[in-house]
Amino acid sequence: MEATFQFIFQELRQSTRASEVDCRAVAGRLSAEVSRICLESQRIQDSGQSEAWAMTLARHRLQQCLRYYRLKSRQGRVELHSTLSAIVYRYISPPQAHASYQARVLLIEDFLQSFYLEALNAFRREAELGDRYSPATLLELAEYMAFCERYAKRPIPLPGRRKQQLVILRAQTFSRQQPQEALVDIEQAAEGAIPEDDQSWGAASLQQVRDQMVAQDNDAPEATLRTKVINELTAYLKQRKQADCAEYFQLRLKDFSASEIEAHMGLTPRERDYLQQRFKYHLIRFALSHEWELVHQWLEADLEKNLGLTPQQWQELQQRITVSQARLLELKQARQPDGAIAQKLGCSLTQVQRQWSKLLEQAWEIRNQLISGTGASTDE
Repeated sequence: MEATFQFIFQELRQSTRASEVDCRAVAGRLSAEVSRICLESQRIQDSGQSEAWAMTLARHRLQQCLRYYRLKSRQGRVELHSTLSAIVYRYISPPQAHASYQARVLLIEDFLQSFYLEALNAFRREAELGDRYSPATLLELAEYMAFCERYAKRPIPLPGRRKQQLVILRAQTFSRQQPQEALVDIEQAAEGAIPEDDQSWGAASLQQVRDQMVAQDNDAPEATLRTKVINELTAYLKQRKQADCAEYFQLRLKDFSASEIEAHMGLTPRERDYLQQRFKYHLIRFALSHEWELVHQWLEADLEKNLGLTPQQWQELQQRITVSQARLLELKQARQPDGAIAQKLGCSLTQVQRQWSKLLEQAWEIRNQLISGTGASTDE
């Protein structure tokens, strides 16, 4: 256990920006899980290679945790949700012959919300954490999401020497428990077919289901910063007379599809695509120039955390930038105002801001190399 702990701990310290306390706690839980598996597995015990098995399992769990860590909070949730949705899709099937695809998607959403809670309780129990424990840092969230995926895929023995993944068994039970009326109502909710004057309990519940699908997790540690970023970006767009971009942004926050945005704003697909590109242009300027400190703080990529780069990535940035950019970075880390930096570098304020935007863009590219390497798509 000590060998696997040291291996996981050192890798976490090298590959993440998490604190030493966080890395020790996560390494301790992962190594304890590996040790428990090796002790309980008769096959591993009979092999006479427990240490080799322990290192293999430790490496697998470490890589899975790092994968979710590199995806960050939002994209990590999307990836986990997509993985589990793909597994259970065929097992959650409304009995109506003509049930829509969207009706099934809503059922899957409902099922997975309860499954995430079950997985969290299982994580608390197996890691011997308190009943009130909840992931509070990015590394802890990555650890939980990796556990949730493994928990979902656990093979459960069935009669006849068969096995089935745990999440599939849960999905089959959930699907059988759905009453016919509820399935019809959920399909109506998916299609938005609730009459405006229907004040029944069912109609209110359906609207709540629909609202919940586009709601963000306001309990997440980054929720307050996220709200501030949204407000500042919206104000930024309006100040620059980009009201249509601001409206597009609000619709994206509500998870509207491209076709829904076109219908809502009265746009053709080509006009919507042009608007999207214009929004991206302003978003980049906002993130790398206008409010770079706020955005990078929200992304846990501020100057105190080396712009969100791991030690290896930070070294790569140092090798990429010019001597003047290195001096600019040094002055920025010293919290010098832009006016003072311009004087020390012998250039204009505009040149300082332009060079800083370029440097941030380089850091952004390096930071996202690991994310793109996992095959995940980047957020707009």
